[in-house]
Amino acid sequence: AAAAMKPKAFVAKVQNGITGGNAKVVEYVDGKARFVVDEASVAAAAAMKPNAFVAKSQLGAQAPLGFWDPLGYCEGITEMEFKKLRSSEIKHGRLAMMATIGFITPFYSKLPGYLSLSKDIKFEDIPVGITAISKVPAAGWVQILLFAAVCEFGLGPSIQEWKEGQPGDYGRGALGMFGPITDPAKKARSLSAEISNGRLAMAAITGMILQNGITGGTDSAMWFGSSP
Repeated sequence: AAAAMKPKAFVAKVQNGITGGNAKVVEYVDGKARFVVDEASVAAAAAMKPNAFVAKSQLGAQAPLGFWDPLGYCEGITEMEFKKLRSSEIKHGRLAMMATIGFITPFYSKLPGYLSLSKDIKFEDIPVGITAISKVPAAGWVQILLFAAVCEFGLGPSIQEWKEGQPGDYGRGALGMFGPITDPAKKARSLSAEISNGRLAMAAITGMILQNGITGGTDSAMWFGSSP
């Protein structure tokens, strides 16, 4: 009754008897006080939880940036939410690694034969860089998109592998052909390398496409900049 008589927005500083920190009574709800504990006490309490998920301790927090989350996606994140984001990161990294190889390889070598017999288009006729996008026939893009759909939703493993196991782990080992890695230390090292290489590839393919688009070509100006 006495508590209910106090103003709703009543603020008073009290001593927290559990953590030794300071807490503030910020309001009364149905006669019960709500407290806000200082940040140090909150961190200490979180550390005391036996199963508390800590994003900073997961794979990927490595040199040179360490744990880098400038947009705060991992603040208060649960394990399942983190696994979903990590699965997306690994998938995009894998695609970026293939895209980077696919972007660079035609500068040195192209497949023999025809890309389209009906249109008399050979692989050697396809230019390098982003100009190649407009040269691939519509039927070719249909085949590419259908193949991607089969990999994503059809014959391949579930795209939500993170719900049952580790993100990006389909239980098939390197390149899906060499079986699962059973040594925990080797597996952690390989996964860390894949995450790091995937991040580098995402930056690389983005940079190459932007440079190609800005310079309008794939000559030395794209790679080294134009001379003044």
